[in-house]
Amino acid sequence: LQRSGAEVSAEVVDVAQSAQVARLADRAFGDFGAVHLLMNNAGVACGGYLWENSDKDWQWVLGVNLMGVVHGVQHFVPRMLDANARGEPGHIVNTASMAGWLTAPLMGAYNVSKHAVVALSETLHHDLRLAQSTIGVTVLNPAFVPTGIAHSDRARPADLTNVSGPTRSQQIAQANSEKAVSGGRISAADVAAMTFDAIVANRFYVFTHPQIMPTVQARFDAVMSGATPADPYATR
Repeated sequence: LQRSGAEVSAEVVDVAQSAQVARLADRAFGDFGAVHLLMNNAGVACGGYLWENSDKDWQWVLGVNLMGVVHGVQHFVPRMLDANARGEPGHIVNTASMAGWLTAPLMGAYNVSKHAVVALSETLHHDLRLAQSTIGVTVLNPAFVPTGIAHSDRARPADLTNVSGPTRSQQIAQANSEKAVSGGRISAADVAAMTFDAIVANRFYVFTHPQIMPTVQARFDAVMSGATPADPYATR
């Protein structure tokens, strides 16, 4: 970006820590004067049977995946609203996941965090309209894309690391994640292009893998019919 002539300001931030995101917002607005595009994109994952996830697992995953988005909204949006009231455009992208629409086994903590991001994003859309703001919102819902998320444990804080080793179900979940992520056929660059297209079109929902949507429909069909939860892998 710098070689292309853009001004770049980079900083390492733990988005689970409100004070660190507040400092980032202060620096962004201080360096550039305004923020027109906010992307809440940080994400981590751990798996296994729900009853085998520790308090530290939940704190880590919800801290980054959910509270990271919350902190981004808290510390950036008020100043974006002030600028928007003066005629400045703005747009917010929150990265959820297809796990925000489906409930695959051995992914409980991740599923919960991403369902919460979808709900947060939809509520944010309504709140901004109620506040008479023209700031746009997009919720990005990728499936498996070749990124480093299968190895997000590399950045896990020491104080949130489990003392005991992984259980058998957690080992299986990790192997499944590595295989699925590495086998993704849509690249991060592809997802970025889809996201910027959605920003230009002011489109709220982005689903990067439309072939999965029948499974989402099956979930809602089960809800409406009063059936048991639909199999999230039924179409595979």
